[in-house]
Amino acid sequence: QVQLVESGGGLVQPGGSLRLSCAASKNIFNIKAVNWFRQAPGKQRELFAAITSGGSTNYAVSVKGRFTISRDNAKNTMYLQMNSLEPEDKDVYYCNVHTISPQGYPMSYWGQGTQVTVSS
Repeated sequence: QVQLVESGGGLVQPGGSLRLSCAASKNIFNIKAVNWFRQAPGKQRELFAAITSGGSTNYAVSVKGRFTISRDNAKNTMYLQMNSLEPEDKDVYYCNVHTISPQGYPMSYWGQGTQVTVSS
């Protein structure tokens, strides 16, 4: 079973930056997509950034130009670089990986979540 461990969250002032990491416990084969979600209390989890196996990226309008998603396959780690943070970015952030198992079944793994707070 693959585990995803997130780190890098915390408190930052408006306009500041954070880099979230999502480390897999072992090599994940046949990754189809790596996604980042965020969730505010009482609200649905929101997909805002994704990178496909081919390297294509997609971002929600709210984060485009400020956030960058990337992968380091050698380290089994995914990253989310967040710049120009705004108070509205305060949420719990989750990484998510979609793969296909050797038997051909779709699999989805989640990180435990990390809190990001943007406040002066």
